[in-house]
Amino acid sequence: MGVTHDGEGANFAVYSEHATQVSLCLFSPDGQQEVARLPLPERTGPIWHGYVAGLPYGTLYGYRVDGPYQPERGHRFNANKLLIDPYAREFHGRFAHASETYGFDRMDPSVDLSFDARDSAPFVPKSVISRPDLFEPALSPLAGVPASELIYEAHAKGLTMLHPDVAEHLRGTYEGLASDSVIEHLHRIGATTIELLPVQAFPDDGFLIEKGLRNYWGYNTIGFFAPEPRYFGPAGFAGFRAMVQRFHDAGIRVLMDVVYNHTAEGDQTGPTLAFRGLDNASYYRLIDGQKRYYVNDAGTGNTLNMTNPHVLRMVLDSLRFWVTQMGIDGFRFDLATTLGRESYGFDPHGGFLDALRQDPILSQVRLIAEPWDLGPGGYQLGNFPYEFSEWNDGFRDTARRFWKGDDHATQELGGKLLGSADKFDCNGRRTWASINFLTSHDGFTLADVTAYNEKHNAANLEDNRDGHSGNYSDNCGVEGATDDPVILAKRALRARNLLATMFLSQGTPMLLAGDEVGNSQGGNNNAYCQDSDIGWIDWSGDDALTAFVARLSAFRRDHATVRQSRFLHGRQREADGMPDVIWRDFAGQPLEWRDPALARFCLVKRPSAETTVNESETDVVLIAFNRADRPARVSLPPAPEGTVWTRHIDTTAPDALVAEEPDQRSAPIPAASVIALSLEPSRTET
Repeated sequence: MGVTHDGEGANFAVYSEHATQVSLCLFSPDGQQEVARLPLPERTGPIWHGYVAGLPYGTLYGYRVDGPYQPERGHRFNANKLLIDPYAREFHGRFAHASETYGFDRMDPSVDLSFDARDSAPFVPKSVISRPDLFEPALSPLAGVPASELIYEAHAKGLTMLHPDVAEHLRGTYEGLASDSVIEHLHRIGATTIELLPVQAFPDDGFLIEKGLRNYWGYNTIGFFAPEPRYFGPAGFAGFRAMVQRFHDAGIRVLMDVVYNHTAEGDQTGPTLAFRGLDNASYYRLIDGQKRYYVNDAGTGNTLNMTNPHVLRMVLDSLRFWVTQMGIDGFRFDLATTLGRESYGFDPHGGFLDALRQDPILSQVRLIAEPWDLGPGGYQLGNFPYEFSEWNDGFRDTARRFWKGDDHATQELGGKLLGSADKFDCNGRRTWASINFLTSHDGFTLADVTAYNEKHNAANLEDNRDGHSGNYSDNCGVEGATDDPVILAKRALRARNLLATMFLSQGTPMLLAGDEVGNSQGGNNNAYCQDSDIGWIDWSGDDALTAFVARLSAFRRDHATVRQSRFLHGRQREADGMPDVIWRDFAGQPLEWRDPALARFCLVKRPSAETTVNESETDVVLIAFNRADRPARVSLPPAPEGTVWTRHIDTTAPDALVAEEPDQRSAPIPAASVIALSLEPSRTET
């Protein structure tokens, strides 16, 4: 599929079930003039193909497709519209927002039932026959998953646009992403994996351009095989692969957030750029009995038809391309429920998910699902196959609610601290299946969770109607910016408490880039269109928070009990007869779980009773949570001979030295804080 160049010419192959003719259009080197239009002479089933001798690498091309224009029957062929090759690795030029790119007359009262005969070629990028040396030398994903994994979710541009230590000409580029200063920062905080917001080619939405805005996040893919060129630096395409290689050399894995649930063509009133013009009724899911309209499970206007074997093949080919040719280590699937839908609804054993799991290449990389969409039965947290991890929004909401002071939040938090067994302890899954996060690109930053009760999205020019309204945030007394030292101190402590909750929980922690430096978006919880100071990370924050994140990450790395992959259920351990987890109140007694306002508790964790390898019997950790506004003392279990309880984490004293507890019978815990202690060999100097 796509273009195959043999050194003397090129073969072109494209899928269209209902077309009557597919024509290859060749363009001048500047992309301005169509110099040839060649009907593809061969058809094998629904694959149209043909070989053109003498075409050099770098040739620019596109497709025009003839067929019925019958929107009410699902067909929207219009040969006046130039289409990109779905398999293109590179594009020349950019999409322009122009009425000529629409298959219908936007001014006609019948809207998409009308027909537009104007040529769209001047406004559409041209596909490029790529040179083979673009993909040399070969790149391979890093093997395995780090034992102490920390995912760092970042935007390819926003991470470095304001970074003072990234060379100015590299800011906002792929090369800048993997600059020395960024890698040093990731190493400092213990990040093992960087997860990039969409970097597959995407256009800017017309409605945003009309408002003077841009598609910043990129969740509107149109080119599934091509890196988004707006992030190219001096090295162009090669800069992407160089970025991956530099991260790999530093031991850091690269994940891509991928959008295969829908495309940038939108609903029936959207432009004709690729799939709509190639074969609308095949590439998209249409409403039964109303084929003029699209199934909209993704909430973005259309839904790719993953039950079509050729569409499924395209997506799998795309994923394999990013792994085998670009070295990508795994994927986070946006609105993954959509990808698992069959005609009857979501099926964890549906065609796409089964194909992915059996693939000898794709089954070996990191797979992460966003386990919901907007369609019927869309929320599927915990229901994906065992090979997947899943974004756990329940962890996010519960952690926020607990520190906000909501009743019943403690009971919910208990399960989240141990990996959300109620969702994931089935079918042989492990705790790493739960991606624990406090914030993500979609919503408030951590700083804004502690500074705003309400969203402030006026800059999006949607009258503050966009974005979530239920954020479980708490401004600590004043909405937004303040110079009140008491409120600022309360916010800083709240942020540290939330971070400690995440890092001390079982599961896979994910940190939103910028949270570790106190980055704020001014209360904007939907910065999808803010390619500006709002969406870019401000690196001028207090370094103390970064140091605290590094400390939490190091503690998690050094104490396998905290991050163990087996679920804990209080089962008795053969090694010492102790339960693998014990819940206690501060007096050392069983918790009164029925108290809706329960604000204080601690848990003692040991290696799982199911562990079959020899683990240190002293790998015992006590974690205490005090949401109350007054200090207390926590009763400590007797330490085995030769060991002492040692304090590693105290959110009220983020830079305190690691120290043995002076009183081995009980430990002080300040108000509104988290402490973490472990058993260490006695008389150890730190």
